[in-house]
Amino acid sequence: MSSEKLKEKMENIPTFGIDTFKLENTSCYRPKPVSEKPSDGSMHFTIMKHPKEMLEVMNILRRSQKLCDVTLSVGEEKFLAHKIVLAASSQYFKAMFTSGMREEEMNTIPLHGISPCTLATLIEFAYTAEIRVNEMNVCYLLPAATMFQMNHVVEACCVFLEHQLDPSNCIGIADFSSEHGCIDLEQKAREFIQKKFCEVIDCDEFLTLSPCQLIGLIKHDELNVRCESEVFNAVIRWVQHDSEKRLCKLEGLLMAVRCYFLSPNFLEKQLKHCNVLKLLPQCQEYLSKIFEGLKLHQTCLEKPRKPCAPLVIFSAGGYLRQSLSHFECFNPCTKQWLRLPDLTIPRSGLSSCFAKGCFYTVGGRNNSPDGNMDSQSLDMYDPMRGSWISKCPMSVPRNRVGVGVIDNMIYAAGGSQGQHHHASLERYDPDLDRWTTLGSMATKRIGVGVAVVNRLLYAVGGFDGQHRLRSMECYDPEKDEWHFVAPMNVTRSGAGVIGMQEYVYVVGGYDSHSQLKSVERFNTISKRWEFVSQMKSPRSALSVAVVGDRLYALGGYDGNDFLSSVECYNPDKDEWIEVTNMTCGRSGHGVAVGAEPSRL
Repeated sequence: MSSEKLKEKMENIPTFGIDTFKLENTSCYRPKPVSEKPSDGSMHFTIMKHPKEMLEVMNILRRSQKLCDVTLSVGEEKFLAHKIVLAASSQYFKAMFTSGMREEEMNTIPLHGISPCTLATLIEFAYTAEIRVNEMNVCYLLPAATMFQMNHVVEACCVFLEHQLDPSNCIGIADFSSEHGCIDLEQKAREFIQKKFCEVIDCDEFLTLSPCQLIGLIKHDELNVRCESEVFNAVIRWVQHDSEKRLCKLEGLLMAVRCYFLSPNFLEKQLKHCNVLKLLPQCQEYLSKIFEGLKLHQTCLEKPRKPCAPLVIFSAGGYLRQSLSHFECFNPCTKQWLRLPDLTIPRSGLSSCFAKGCFYTVGGRNNSPDGNMDSQSLDMYDPMRGSWISKCPMSVPRNRVGVGVIDNMIYAAGGSQGQHHHASLERYDPDLDRWTTLGSMATKRIGVGVAVVNRLLYAVGGFDGQHRLRSMECYDPEKDEWHFVAPMNVTRSGAGVIGMQEYVYVVGGYDSHSQLKSVERFNTISKRWEFVSQMKSPRSALSVAVVGDRLYALGGYDGNDFLSSVECYNPDKDEWIEVTNMTCGRSGHGVAVGAEPSRL
């Protein structure tokens, strides 16, 4: 048929039908696409309104009790319906009416285990595809919808409950969803409990957990806690809630707590003052052995918990012709950088660390065209709030300072103020927002690298005002004493220093003649140094970080340029590869590893 004749036929369609066949109304009528033009010139239409209109007519018939072929009874209540509609909405009713069951021939079918109100709601959904879920009816709708295998209603209830998740109800929702086979909702509720653990333990539902449930919860690697003492305190609170029945469970619960990550000070206080522990000598003995092992700096065999969010490398400040205020983080999995709120004051020569879930910047110097000023500042970035908070400053300014963390306490060693070089050490307590002066090193050190292994602090290399250093000193926090250990193979200041497994790694640095690409590590067990593969680029005033089983070297100065490149070391293969570039070259920046900021 020619296009002219087709147009003529379309124009001769009676006016009463013209609105029905307008193709522009694609929400109601959609031509079915065909790969070839039909030989008879026909068009295929899908009438989108038709199913809804059919349901509306059937619902009108139900309400007027026309053509109904089944009556559902609950107690004294009767509900007329059409078998075909119920069977189409529910696998339960489909099996009842089509599988040769005796109900297939019955006109009235009694139902049990459901309220009349809930059945009325489900029948209404079968005819309208609409349902209102709220706090009052969800506990009745979900079990009934599960029983009748009305999966769309089950999904609606699960979505509603997921949006209701709160520290005060998440345990109940997890148990409720498990009871009714809602696997996805249960998993989301369990993940919520782990993520919000510190809030959940303050709610009444936490105290209703069974011993098995509590053990299963606190064993999770992904339990989101700032320090293990929060888990310990939660266990004691749970026992105290019903000590007569629960005291006998404490020993098993303590085995699930990662007690080797508790600080000796915390354990000592619990052993002296916890009334629950005093009733159980076997628990006191167990914790006493851990306490002694920690004081002796024995190797910890337990694995640390994993954060709920991916681990990222935070980088703050640095120097590129002047001090920088840059603050950003790098995700090794996605290979992406994210810009974060700038430092309040530009700084280079600073050090950074994580303590109790927050990122800290310590000391440094603001080198600017207006003049240089050494810093004694301590600033904290809260990844949950995305903001900086100034904390108690150190006793003295410290540029090119070394920093380490033991038992969630921040230790700041060495550094300089003007021409004065420090040998001193001080410690910051985040709970008290207070610094305490400790025993000094034997040697003044700026550009010193600091690492922590088995709760011992190692100060490596640096510059004493006259010479670059090979020496390394070790600090014992229990004795408040420093002692020398085996010196490095190479003189280094401004090296990247970090603890990884039983090793202290020392990366690059400056030896008074040139920037270094060599890398060596100290085995804290055998007390020996050994070289490993060297980096691709020489670097001094670089920063290093450990994520998982990989060591990252970021930025630094190679003698000519400020580097933006980042190299990654694989200890298993003993090789370095370049993995990314920072947003700009820099040296003297502070880095630390922590959980990805929540606002991502």
